[in-house]
Amino acid sequence: MSETPDSAVRTYIDDHRAAFLDDLVEWLRIPSVSAQPEHAADVRRSAEWLAAKLLETGFPTAEVWPTAGAPAVFADWPADDPQAPTVLVYGHHDVQPAAREDGWTGDPFEPEIREGRLHARGAADDKGQVFFHTLGVRAHLAATGRTSPAVHLKLLIEGEEESGSPNFRALVEQHADRLEADAVIVSDTGMWSADTPTVCTGMRGLAECEITLHGPGQDIHSGSFGGAVPNPATEVARLVAALHDEHARVAIPGFYDGVTELTDRERELFAELPFDEIQWLRTAKSTAIHGEAGHTTLERIWARPTAEVNGIGGGYQGPGSKTIIPSSAMVKLSFRLVAGQDPDHIEKAVRAWAADRVPAGIRYEITFGSATRPCLTPLDHPALQSVVRAMGRAFQQPVRFTREGGSGPAADLQEVLGAPVLFLGISVPSDGWHAPNEKVELDLLLKGVETSAYLWGELGKGRHRAD
Repeated sequence: MSETPDSAVRTYIDDHRAAFLDDLVEWLRIPSVSAQPEHAADVRRSAEWLAAKLLETGFPTAEVWPTAGAPAVFADWPADDPQAPTVLVYGHHDVQPAAREDGWTGDPFEPEIREGRLHARGAADDKGQVFFHTLGVRAHLAATGRTSPAVHLKLLIEGEEESGSPNFRALVEQHADRLEADAVIVSDTGMWSADTPTVCTGMRGLAECEITLHGPGQDIHSGSFGGAVPNPATEVARLVAALHDEHARVAIPGFYDGVTELTDRERELFAELPFDEIQWLRTAKSTAIHGEAGHTTLERIWARPTAEVNGIGGGYQGPGSKTIIPSSAMVKLSFRLVAGQDPDHIEKAVRAWAADRVPAGIRYEITFGSATRPCLTPLDHPALQSVVRAMGRAFQQPVRFTREGGSGPAADLQEVLGAPVLFLGISVPSDGWHAPNEKVELDLLLKGVETSAYLWGELGKGRHRAD
């Protein structure tokens, strides 16, 4: 059978809902906090728990892959049809730090179900969204009578995403042959709202740097020397002031080179979303809209590159005054990048921009951290349309499109494996990722299960094999 009967899928999910939630609760009890060394053993225990559960689910292969940091989990379930496309699901099993004194109403690692919501650290980000694939693939098999999925199904579940994925790219490069795929499904994202199911089509990249300016060899008297030697704090302020033009566009020469512009259709689709700008401002704890001229707020945060000052400092910061010219000052900058932009090019452009603006008498240093590349899947890509159809069947309503303003390791998968990245998530903004009392809506979690059950058949029908 090539089609998954919807009623059969829903019946299977209903029949196995309780056991599925019991397993998820057991996993959520493991405090797999990758950022805290005292939980290193818990992160490993989390990986081992998941690998064992995937074997129990039916995956013939499930392995714990070590890295220079926390371990990842790999699983593989080949299709009976050798010509079936290969799909890799990405997620992560590590979680953010959490303690009751942060404002939790209960123990963050003792899950509680209240009023249709499962509260625990990792419930939405990302254990719940990883785990729905286990019941989804079983429902897919049960409803179709298959003994293996309609696609060659692989999973890569990272253990360091909440710590910046420092070893992820090296892991992907090391195992690129086993991770080879025709499409990547990222289940570490969300939807617009419970009433508006959406599929994310892209994620911005990130480049960040710190610029330190040095002037006098030590702090010096502003009366004796002020006005006669360059002041590094003043020059940092000048750099910041020169970062944008009067239209809030980034003024670094070459910054917009290669940017993939929004199509008219994409702008129309963004405009269809029920966006309440006043409510959005409340969420942002801000009082006015600001940004690049000629673009809406959603376009600015999803599809336009940005430059932001993350921190600035120099000179005396204590009470009262201290009349000095400081010996140094610094600024931290981050650049969100969109499809078509190259982080290496951005670094070169920023270095050239700073070199042109720093005056004689000021010595400076620029330090860049590791960069994340942007990723974007075209709206008409057949694999993306398979995700849309599967989600539409589960939610029984039209599916709209968003992008993600943040950045993540998905672009590494796209770049190393050469496969399109697709996003399948059911979390909603109120789930409180990284916040106290994180939760997932159980109805939506089960819609994720249902979407997963339909997705493998949809992708299998499309035969989205790489050339």
